[in-house]
Amino acid sequence: MSVRGVKYQTLSQRLEEIGIDQSADNLRNKVNKGIMGADLLLQILYVLKARPIDSTLLEEILTDLQ
Repeated sequence: MSVRGVKYQTLSQRLEEIGIDQSADNLRNKVNKGIMGADLLLQILYVLKARPIDSTLLEEILTDLQ
């Protein structure tokens, strides 16, 4: 997040754009405590565009996790 200059509020908004409801405070707590699930991690990486992720592959991974 710091490399991209993204704050928790912005991250929350980006996640909301793809249908994920996480408040900035909730995200901050999960990151700081290290208690985030793999599905949320993948969603965060996706909205941060951390590296190229094929959306079809990401959808398959997330479907398998649910």
